[in-house]
Amino acid sequence: MYLGGSIHGLSSTDYPIPSAYNHAFDASSRLVFEDSPDVSPATVERFYKSGFYPKNDRLKNHVDPRTYAYLCRIFALWNVPEAQFQRLRPWMLLTALASAATNPLGVEGFLLRRARANRIPVSGLESFHEHMETFSGLSDKQAELVLLETFIPQASGTPTHDQILSAWRRGDVETLARLDKSSFTDLPSFRERILEGRNRNWIPKLEGYMHSGTTYFVVAGAGHMGGPNGVLALLQERGYRIEQI
Repeated sequence: MYLGGSIHGLSSTDYPIPSAYNHAFDASSRLVFEDSPDVSPATVERFYKSGFYPKNDRLKNHVDPRTYAYLCRIFALWNVPEAQFQRLRPWMLLTALASAATNPLGVEGFLLRRARANRIPVSGLESFHEHMETFSGLSDKQAELVLLETFIPQASGTPTHDQILSAWRRGDVETLARLDKSSFTDLPSFRERILEGRNRNWIPKLEGYMHSGTTYFVVAGAGHMGGPNGVLALLQERGYRIEQI
């Protein structure tokens, strides 16, 4: 099995990606992402609708007034009118921001196009609902706190894109893990939810791939790979040998 750490959002100037990704793709007959790209439009629409408050309710009724005022200022800078976000639940705002950071130029988008062209089956470590529950399962207060961390990166020590990209190109998973951890200094429970808990849940599936007799290429966010609770360490604890290509 090949494991690839992904950067979900890249620009055209970040290409070509490291050759190891094409090597792993060419050597594999199955491709796996965090979640499957094959989701019905009806499923996505139902999920999207669940992220709105009822017509007689508003976001400002569920967050601190200072938070709402800050969001209004931020979205005004982006030329987004209040009417477009005033009924969104806090977790849906987070989902929208995460989606905006994921683009067709990301590693998954690049590999998905290759898989479609070569008729390689693509699946997911998580179902659509399992994947989205990372955000949709947050309470309004929890999601509000994460939103504030997202919008005020200086307070949380969020690493820059250049720092992340440099470590990723070097294949330096431990530096990536440290950079990623610094993003969650004030919200360790959210790190557990979005990274470490999911890492543990993936291990049985990864073991199944390795014992299937088929070569899989599994691609997940680079922040999942390194550190004491990363996917690599969890596999090594179970006696698997890791080699970097």
